[in-house]
Amino acid sequence: MREYLSKEWLPTIKSTVRPTTYRSYEQHVQFHITPHIGSLKLEKVNGATLNALYAKLACQGKRDGKRGLSPRTVHHVHTCLHRAFRDAVRWGRLFRNPVDAADPPRVAGPGSREMKTWSAGQVRAFLTATKDDRLHPLWRLFCLTGMRRGEVLGVTWEDLDLAAGRLSVRRALIPLGGEVIVSEPKTARGRRSIALDVETVEVLKAQAAKQLSEQREFGEGWCDSGYLCTKENGEPYHPEVVSRYFRQAVKKAMLPMIRPHDLRHTHATLALQAGIHPKVVSERLGHANIAITLDTYSHAIPALQEEAAERIAELVSAR
Repeated sequence: MREYLSKEWLPTIKSTVRPTTYRSYEQHVQFHITPHIGSLKLEKVNGATLNALYAKLACQGKRDGKRGLSPRTVHHVHTCLHRAFRDAVRWGRLFRNPVDAADPPRVAGPGSREMKTWSAGQVRAFLTATKDDRLHPLWRLFCLTGMRRGEVLGVTWEDLDLAAGRLSVRRALIPLGGEVIVSEPKTARGRRSIALDVETVEVLKAQAAKQLSEQREFGEGWCDSGYLCTKENGEPYHPEVVSRYFRQAVKKAMLPMIRPHDLRHTHATLALQAGIHPKVVSERLGHANIAITLDTYSHAIPALQEEAAERIAELVSAR
């Protein structure tokens, strides 16, 4: 197993998956798979072997050996193994995939997880409290577009059409192993165009003027990264640094602590509660399909059920 996974499978698939996916597979192989079943031959692995592995990871899968991994992480290990054995079957190393006979832990769907969001009033209070912050343009894009952290940080001036009030999502800045990489959207729908409100356009125009002034001030020392929101010298921000600044801004505004990603949930929730069609919300979020949007944010549109009931009753009882 160890030879196959580390020296054959990982090197072969490296160019076929996203860097973040490869990094995840690599970590699962190194820390969660080979230490436990790496000495076994491929053909000796079966469903019972994998179920025992999952049980062990759930109890003591952390590196300290004292704590267990979450069901979601164990399920990610299962997904990694399924891909590895699927390729072994394709390459003629095995007749069948033993992972098909295993039982990974159940993972709650997106709609069943607790989701932290702000109200419209809290969003307004946050944007007002951070109006003079250097990262205010980022905070506004988080709140008013529903973009992911990496997508917001990946916006360049070439992605903006301020005259038309549109922003094109073409890339994301993702932290990976101590570095920051430029990643393409996961799906075709992830590469999308988002309409901007008038006030956000004005904020971005002011950001352009401010950045131009800083560029002149730094002269040759300016880093022409092309990104919308940068440090004083033009260098892009590290995503984790932005998350830290966000936490500081939330604390300063004296609002309930949430993550930058929760602003994406907030945007979707407020849009659906306002009656925006789920298809439009799905397009703004860049979901692969509308079903993901509805499954994730079904809690935000209970009123649609009541409205449907009343309208159908009106049709039936109309005289």
